[in-house]
Amino acid sequence: MKTKTLLLSAAVMFSLIARPAPAGAQSLAGMWDATVIVNNAGLEIPFRMEFSGSGSGVKGSFFNGDEKVTSTTGTFSNGALRLSFDELGTTLEATLRDGKLEGQYGRGTRGTPYPFSAKRFAPAPVGDKDIPSIAGLWTIPTTSSKGESAWHLIVRQAGAEVSASILRIDGDTGALTGSYKNGKFVLSHFSGMRPARLELTLNADNTLSVVQNASAALSAVRAEQALAKGLPQPSDPTRFTSVKDPSEPLRFSFPDLSGKLVSNTDARFQGKVLVVSIGGSWCPNCHDETPFLVELYKKYKSRGLEVVELSFEEEAQLKNPVRVKAFIKKYGIEYTVLLPGEPSQLNEKVPQGVNLNSFPTTFFLGRDGRVRSAHAGFPGAASGKFHTEAKEEITALVERLLAERAQSSAGQ
Repeated sequence: MKTKTLLLSAAVMFSLIARPAPAGAQSLAGMWDATVIVNNAGLEIPFRMEFSGSGSGVKGSFFNGDEKVTSTTGTFSNGALRLSFDELGTTLEATLRDGKLEGQYGRGTRGTPYPFSAKRFAPAPVGDKDIPSIAGLWTIPTTSSKGESAWHLIVRQAGAEVSASILRIDGDTGALTGSYKNGKFVLSHFSGMRPARLELTLNADNTLSVVQNASAALSAVRAEQALAKGLPQPSDPTRFTSVKDPSEPLRFSFPDLSGKLVSNTDARFQGKVLVVSIGGSWCPNCHDETPFLVELYKKYKSRGLEVVELSFEEEAQLKNPVRVKAFIKKYGIEYTVLLPGEPSQLNEKVPQGVNLNSFPTTFFLGRDGRVRSAHAGFPGAASGKFHTEAKEEITALVERLLAERAQSSAGQ
């Protein structure tokens, strides 16, 4: 009788353990395979997400290579998930049914939502065994809307697994990751911004077929071979943008977030080395550059460095800069942020620029207020050595400008 009671108790306990928890008590914790659908063609972008916490403390994270983009706030209750990414001005809303999340990624003032779905991560089966080696630096000859003749393609590879990034004049695509399947490498990226899908196929002539977001294929050549053959080279970001008259000071006069007008002739900037960065809180490559500018400002402020961000935003953000404020908070920005206008007004608001068409673009001013150098775009961490070299070159430039003897301010 005692044995039967023990068996009955064990059976009851097992049934309680095995019984699925109600939706509200379920946990999303762990890795998930997710997808967003972008543009009118229904392009599917697969990517990896991670969830942690529970209830009103749930968090969701996108990935950009080794970098995490984690939600500011989140809730998960009765199967309903809601995450907010304040510095992006976006939200993720989805419902859990039968082990699958279905919903949408709301882009706020940046456009229509992306349909979203996700299921728990499952390791992919081992694919082809004869895997070609494509690691290294490639050159993609192309004609871009910004006047470029070529892009960089940076590829890292470990067997079937590959990480890659395309570096253009305005910055890189972020770290696209994927593997070798059915004769080609299929990679993708979504970090809450810049969704992208990339297919790379090694051709018989050792060129690489590059298909980005289902567009027409481009052909990439090993960088050293492209140079030897005299093929077009990627634009030099330090020579891409300039000013009409370098003898004149760079002028600006725009409101800050409180509406107060701030100008280049203000006392706070006189006799200082000034970094003027043109960007926007919507701009992925500006998110790459901002932590570096924050670091630069903290390091050199006491030696006479000032930084001004000309943040070009959509009309809704200009009226109520909620996302801009969250962007400032996210990165701990202590330097001046101004709101000149909308992105389409860039050349109207900064008429001294020549070939000014990249977000970000950064001007470096000497103590006399004149532009001494300009850097178009910013390569993020996914660009590897280009990221490291850009930071080193800009730091060295700032140090040289700081070392120069203070001169009387020009333009007054």
